[in-house]
Parts: sequence; C-alpha cells; structure tokens
Amino acid sequence: MIKLLLELIEEKRQKMILTAMNCGLTSKKTIRLSQELDKLLNLVNKPHQHNEAKAHGK
Repeated sequence: MIKLLLELIEEKRQKMILTAMNCGLTSKKTIRLSQELDKLLNLVNKPHQHNEAKAHGK
C-alpha cells in the first residue's frame, strides 16, 4: 500500500509542477493540486508522527 501511495504522490507532484509552470503558482488548479498532494503526504507521514510522539512521551 505504501508503494502505491508513493506512486500517487509522485504523479500528483509532477502534475502540480506542470500546472504551476503553465498556469502559475497561484492558479486555482495549482493550489488545488498542492492541497491534494499535502493530503497524500500526510497519509504517509501520519504513522511516523505517531511513533515520534510516543518516543518523546507525548
């Protein structure tokens, strides 16, 4: 599952970069793709953040 998620992240990142180059960094399309990418990245980082908090007694 992680491998698939990482592939989706890379595809979304490439699409966001191309959109930013064609439409600008502040275009609605670029911002939407950036937000979607953030959500995917959060899915990958969530288990790691949970383990970090446990290690620090939080």
